[in-house]
Amino acid sequence: MLSAYKAYDPAARSKLEILLLYPGVKAVALHRVAHFLFRSRMYFLARWVSETSRFLTGIDIHPGAQLGRNVIIDHGMGTVIGETAIIGDDVIIYQGVTLGGTNLEKVKRHPTIEPKVVIGAGAKVLGNITIGRGSRIGANSVVIEDAPPCSTVVGIPGKIIHRGIEPGKELCHEQIK
Repeated sequence: MLSAYKAYDPAARSKLEILLLYPGVKAVALHRVAHFLFRSRMYFLARWVSETSRFLTGIDIHPGAQLGRNVIIDHGMGTVIGETAIIGDDVIIYQGVTLGGTNLEKVKRHPTIEPKVVIGAGAKVLGNITIGRGSRIGANSVVIEDAPPCSTVVGIPGKIIHRGIEPGKELCHEQIK
């Protein structure tokens, strides 16, 4: 995970800096502990680790959420990831993002984010929907419907404005048209 942050963030000076000073790294590492406890049915302890992580990092990840490899939570303050959310490998999540539920039943009620998705600052992705592999969600968008792979979604409510993203251009938000 440290290599993924180093490759992604040109401001990162060293892996030690990333390990000690990046809240997303701490939040994901503590989530791995909380998720293990949650899967071991130690729910109270899992929530305690989760709450401690939220206090330390400002990032709220429910212990039941499933995170893939190399999930980057950039800056992270105010990010919320719900209990039944599933996040694939190599996903980048900016600050203030919510992966939230839309009902009170004990069912899958949070989004599935497939690999290599970028979710812009302040975006809200709500409900049991799927954001397809390689997609981009624009900053402050509110997404309430599935997005196919390699799409760009912006607005309130989120609308697909583009399909197909050039490899290496995933972070070029200024090119969203």
